[in-house]
Amino acid sequence: MTQTIFVLNGPNLNMLGKREPGIYGGKTLKDIEVDCKAAGRELGFDIEFRQSNHEGTLVDWFHEADDKAVGVAINPGAYGHTSIALHDAIRAISIPVVEVHISNIHAREEFRHESMIAPAAKGMVCGFGPYGYIMALHALKNITA
Repeated sequence: MTQTIFVLNGPNLNMLGKREPGIYGGKTLKDIEVDCKAAGRELGFDIEFRQSNHEGTLVDWFHEADDKAVGVAINPGAYGHTSIALHDAIRAISIPVVEVHISNIHAREEFRHESMIAPAAKGMVCGFGPYGYIMALHALKNITA
């Protein structure tokens, strides 16, 4: 039986490919989903790929993942810097979470330097563009093996 990884995406990530390509590149979220599903197959995972602009929906998906998945990769977008609710949702579940950011949040505006997610997650991948998602899947393979 193949294990499932949830790949969650927060606000404005549905605008990838249009939004600030100098920072986020030209790939769309659909392109990233295709890449994640291909990498998931190679790693032996089914990928459940989702995006929402709503914080509560992301919280609900963490709760669902706890019952259906072995891990979560999340690009929380701006919620990564502001959401105690996402932090608490991660702390409430028993599966590992890896935080992903396309850009290097530490090389950007100061308000982006701190993550509310990082203290609750197993780790963070940032600054490697869309490939960071694939890196997160490899990390989850390593820590769930």
